[in-house]
Amino acid sequence: MASEKALNQKKAEVKELAEKMKEAKLILLTDYRGINVVDDTELRRDLRNVNATCNVIKNNITRRALKESGIEGLDDELVGPTAVIMSNEDYLGASKAIYNFIKTHDFYKIKGGVIEGKVMTAEEIITLAKLPSREDLLSMLAGALLANISKVAVALNEVKKQKEEAGEKVTVSVSAESKEEVAPVAEEAKVEETETPAAE
Repeated sequence: MASEKALNQKKAEVKELAEKMKEAKLILLTDYRGINVVDDTELRRDLRNVNATCNVIKNNITRRALKESGIEGLDDELVGPTAVIMSNEDYLGASKAIYNFIKTHDFYKIKGGVIEGKVMTAEEIITLAKLPSREDLLSMLAGALLANISKVAVALNEVKKQKEEAGEKVTVSVSAESKEEVAPVAEEAKVEETETPAAE
């Protein structure tokens, strides 16, 4: 009776975990060896700040839940104490939180994981974690747009100046040419005026 009860409890745990995995945008498996209470508290706080959870789950439960949720390729990573980190929101935030924790805690390792339904290695997850966050990207984009707008404004101002300068030169040039063309005509007119009475 006790074994049947324990079996049903495990089935319930597997089902519950599998449902969570199906909804998660991020599932990370990490090596949980060597972490103390202070470090564990720090890590869980950082994960809460990015709406992610961290639970130490028996490998056989995790293995069955992965299988039930249709995820394959992580069985080899389920060796030794394993923490399962999940997030239903921005997977990048949780990945960065783990990566930043690893940088100051050499013993803590990423084993592998699943991002948006794709199984990924620890190296791939770390590479992704190094990318700028969504906020950083938006900030960079805004900065780039402002810089480009400023450049366009400066360029348009320069074009305006050049057109104005070119317009002044054209006016002066036309005036000079007009004077040169008018002068001979005026001389010819004087000649005609002096020659006409004499002819009469």
